[in-house]
Amino acid sequence: MLALLAGLAAQPLLAKELPPPAYQLAAETAGVPAAVLYAVALQESAMRIRGQLRPWPWTLNVAGKPWRFRQRATACQALQRALASTDVRRIDIGLGQINWGYHGQRFASPCAALEPYRNLAVAAQLLREQYQISGDWTLAAGRYHRPAGGAPAARYRAGFTQYLAQIQDAAPLTQPESHR
Repeated sequence: MLALLAGLAAQPLLAKELPPPAYQLAAETAGVPAAVLYAVALQESAMRIRGQLRPWPWTLNVAGKPWRFRQRATACQALQRALASTDVRRIDIGLGQINWGYHGQRFASPCAALEPYRNLAVAAQLLREQYQISGDWTLAAGRYHRPAGGAPAARYRAGFTQYLAQIQDAAPLTQPESHR
């Protein structure tokens, strides 16, 4: 698994490059454009790896402070400590920074939220749910971050749009055939 993630992270993101296969699979399953899911993951958990920004699976945000860990086990230990000392609504986990307080029921356990494929699947489901409300992928991304909208969602949409612009040509914003 680590080798697969490292291989995905080592590839430079070019303007006309498709999102990595794990993102394509999760997006297709949920009926979300892969470029949208990848742009959200970049917005949520990007870190610089070999000079390129890449989503990082072992990312936590605890009470507004981001933490990135080299290994899943270390991230899991930190997550357990955070859950014991922080309001669960202030803890975001993994590639998609899934909020534990609002969406923890979508995982078997807190550390299961650090499993990259499951985290991406949940992120894609959440995006799809927000798209069904808004009918627009950019608005859905803002609602993904903050369903109530407002200035925080607008700031999020601006960052999301910048990431999306880098990959949009490779994966047009259309609904997959199976979800039309």
